[in-house]
Amino acid sequence: MVKGNRKFVALLLVGIMAALVLLSAGCGQKQAGSSGEQNYPTKPVNMIIAFTAGGSSDVQARIMQKYWDKLVKQPWVFQYKTGAGGAIGFAEIAKSAPDGYTIGGVNVPHIVLQPLGQGAQYTIDDFEYICQVVNDPQVLAVRKDSKFKSVKEVLDFAKKNPEKLKVGIVGTFTGHHLMLLDLQDKTGIKVTQVVYKGAADQNAALLGGEIDVMIGNVNDVMRSLEQMRVLAVASEERSKFLPDVPTFKEEGLDIVSDIRRGFVAPKGTDPKVVQFLRDTFKKIAEDPEYLKDMEKAGQPAEYMSGEDFEKYVREQNEKSKELLTKFGLLKA
Repeated sequence: MVKGNRKFVALLLVGIMAALVLLSAGCGQKQAGSSGEQNYPTKPVNMIIAFTAGGSSDVQARIMQKYWDKLVKQPWVFQYKTGAGGAIGFAEIAKSAPDGYTIGGVNVPHIVLQPLGQGAQYTIDDFEYICQVVNDPQVLAVRKDSKFKSVKEVLDFAKKNPEKLKVGIVGTFTGHHLMLLDLQDKTGIKVTQVVYKGAADQNAALLGGEIDVMIGNVNDVMRSLEQMRVLAVASEERSKFLPDVPTFKEEGLDIVSDIRRGFVAPKGTDPKVVQFLRDTFKKIAEDPEYLKDMEKAGQPAEYMSGEDFEKYVREQNEKSKELLTKFGLLKA
């Protein structure tokens, strides 16, 4: 009888120990899972830039990285996927694993125009929108020693010499391309379009004499103002970065054009991760020191939440369909 009781007690103790082990393992798994979510990111995050190193998109992201590093333990690893006016890099973001460890910079209207007119390997539905960080008006610029001193002189030359004026732009189906089409449509000029992979390449081409004029952005020209002359800015009002430069409207042309820069993640990224990214980017965008750095770099900061940024992109998509149809560039 005693032996039986001992056997029973021993079995009971073994059973209790086994239950405790299983319970402990279960709790451990649950805690590890919740800890993993709380600690995101647990490894470096890939940051895809669709334009050349040293260009406007890269410069802005580098400034943002400085403040990301103050808030998040894991760094960004920059990857440059250039070409086709950004379409190669944007597609790379879209097709990346939606695990929170690949994000990237996008430009508007590029991400709208390229799927519509080029059949790009992505659409505006392939992204989770984190935020907009820049609203960068476009400009018409020449080399400092250029014979062109005004927009009127450029247009007069182009009208008298069809297709002789070499105009540099970054990519086709980009904001630069769209502005050039708008300029040609409203003035009737015919030019030779010269396409570059990124702003750094385009600036070098202008300064090296490969092209006569370039359509760029405020930030594209800020780092080379000593060597360039900006003839006009395509904004409603004069830029605070270029207060002495007239708007196209002042020059008699109704042209308003800009490039918005923002950040996205691949579609399907965990909503909690997307929210973490949105919250972190918002904190950075509101940091007074970040805004000072942006101004020093000639980056026209303008924050827009992920939800509002996506809404803006979809609105531009509808407007761009009309414009591309007008020029016969809408891809069937």
